[in-house]
Amino acid sequence: GDSVITVQLTEEDKVEDDVVFYLIFTGSTVQHCTSTRKVNPGSLETISPGHDCCETVKVALCASREGHPVLVVAEETFQFVQDEAYDAAQFLATCAGNQQALNFTRFLDRSRPPAADVDFLDEKVALAFRHLKLPAEWNVLGADQSLAENIPRETLMHFAVRLGLLRLTWFLLQQPGGRGALRIHNNEGATPVSLALERGYQKLHQLLTEEEVREPDSWSTLSHTVHSGDYSVKHHRGLDVYMLTAEA
Repeated sequence: GDSVITVQLTEEDKVEDDVVFYLIFTGSTVQHCTSTRKVNPGSLETISPGHDCCETVKVALCASREGHPVLVVAEETFQFVQDEAYDAAQFLATCAGNQQALNFTRFLDRSRPPAADVDFLDEKVALAFRHLKLPAEWNVLGADQSLAENIPRETLMHFAVRLGLLRLTWFLLQQPGGRGALRIHNNEGATPVSLALERGYQKLHQLLTEEEVREPDSWSTLSHTVHSGDYSVKHHRGLDVYMLTAEA
């Protein structure tokens, strides 16, 4: 999800300004409808939706004009795939509270990947997390939230802070258990806040200690949910397009 899709119109499809184009993605269980932005008379832009499974879906380019029936201009197929970032997000989501799995992730810290790789990892894994269908009862601290705060243990928040993953940390803070995780000490006696301070991650430390903190600037290029219920409506600020997702 959240990749830019460009649609090239043929000469006969280049029409008046009062015609509105949109794309409909029809999957096995859900359907997405996205508005488009006209770049020039011959091309449109929109944002790919985050889909609920890996599959090939049918995409229809539709044209709408007031007082006229909706016209299907063209049809094509579009394939949703599961990449390494999605696998990583799924793994991290399932190991919330699993001490053996969380201790295993600490080997990444010893390898200390270059800053550019960390930034890429942060962006992709956080984006994948945003598109995961997390269970309603999911919690950053795992299934057993009854554990007292004074029981030392690793948390997903420790993992994100240790690697300096700003976007993932911000995402986790918005989830159930996110704020509570800031008070948990691990076996070395470190909280996520003290880890950020110890490693010199100033932006991260600010994120964890300020009550009213804005989301990372780079996320202005992502879609934001403006309504959710039986269906979801997202708005992409950068292109100013909307996406409606509903059961097919």
